[in-house]
Amino acid sequence: LDMPALADVEVSDEQAADAIAKTVVIKLNGGLGTSMGMERAKSLVCVRRGLSFLDIIARQVMGLREKYAVSLPLIFMNSFRTSEDTIKALARYEGLQVEGLPLEFLQNKEPKLRADDLTPVTWSSDPSLEWCPPGHGDLYTALVATGLLQQLIDAGYRYVFVSNSDNLGATPDARVAGWFANSGAPFAIEAVRRTPSDRKGGHFARRKVDGRIVLRETAQTPKADQEALQDLSRHKYTSTNNLWFDLHAMDKEIKRRDGVLGLPMIRNEKTVDPSDSKSPKVIQLESAMGAAIEVFEGSVTIEVGRDRFVPVKTTNDLLVLRSDVYDIDADFVLQQQAPVPFIDLDDNYKLIQDFDDRFPSGAPSLREATSLVVKGDWTFGGGVKVLGDAVVSGNRGRIDEGTILGDTDGEAGS
Repeated sequence: LDMPALADVEVSDEQAADAIAKTVVIKLNGGLGTSMGMERAKSLVCVRRGLSFLDIIARQVMGLREKYAVSLPLIFMNSFRTSEDTIKALARYEGLQVEGLPLEFLQNKEPKLRADDLTPVTWSSDPSLEWCPPGHGDLYTALVATGLLQQLIDAGYRYVFVSNSDNLGATPDARVAGWFANSGAPFAIEAVRRTPSDRKGGHFARRKVDGRIVLRETAQTPKADQEALQDLSRHKYTSTNNLWFDLHAMDKEIKRRDGVLGLPMIRNEKTVDPSDSKSPKVIQLESAMGAAIEVFEGSVTIEVGRDRFVPVKTTNDLLVLRSDVYDIDADFVLQQQAPVPFIDLDDNYKLIQDFDDRFPSGAPSLREATSLVVKGDWTFGGGVKVLGDAVVSGNRGRIDEGTILGDTDGEAGS
């Protein structure tokens, strides 16, 4: 699938300003940082300068409101597990909530099903673990069920920009809004060129039957096609999960389909307690919001720079985000200063508290790094710099303040 690149698209300042004035920002914020040992919204993690993902998102939006003199509502799709913490954390931002609109709406929840007989699971030690969110494809159902879709149309908005709260690169860029408005398309996804680290991500294809673009996740790809899926020259792009849609087109399509877009179902096998691998195996039925691209005639994709795709799924990603690979400018927009290095931290760094304990003075300088692999339990002093490829190995120790690591394989530190 070929597509235009944002860098080559012409959008006038006037078109950009006009489009952003009609745009609403929705952030997906239902996820807990369970893979990093958290029991709260992942967006509460501190990124830098004492600011969390939520702080930076709020400040990005407030900066754009001021720049373009627009209302630009910011609304979070929270889950039953993230709502309270999120609203509490945002209370410090006076004027963040746009009058007449909510600051959040809740995604639905569904029972986890026992893998052996497909009945709803029972887990008496923590009944809340019997439930799960139905994936971010639930966005459209939740928008309708809460009445928010109609509310936004009635308030005069035309476009919605949706992205993950853990992707600080996904600012509601007025230039992208202008491109989407000019395209006249009902639905769009921002894509980036795949790299080896994206081999397992969703990819785009064109359906032979009707020529529509489809987004196929790894879990939906038959085993026989897995090798082709990982061919970066064949499937050049992956989804950023940054979406744009036209509110009127969405309303019309949902009404035509009696309230359900009919997205492909994804079957996820997990354990009822994610932190206990011996707890009963369950199936979680989910759908992906990007899959809606196949629902709309005339959907489009656009290639954007890697700076609009900075997801944080693990502490490896968090280390890069906290490092000098990125700067945050006066408008709280991420500015990438160097190519993103490959990071592979030992399991000792997997949980956020352990990770923070091992980088008490902050992340090392990674601006000139190609890769950093840490094996064993090492604590990093301040002012450590990584050049080229660095491997830190050995059971445990400390990397002294001001150490320069690079192009070495073996023990480092003291």
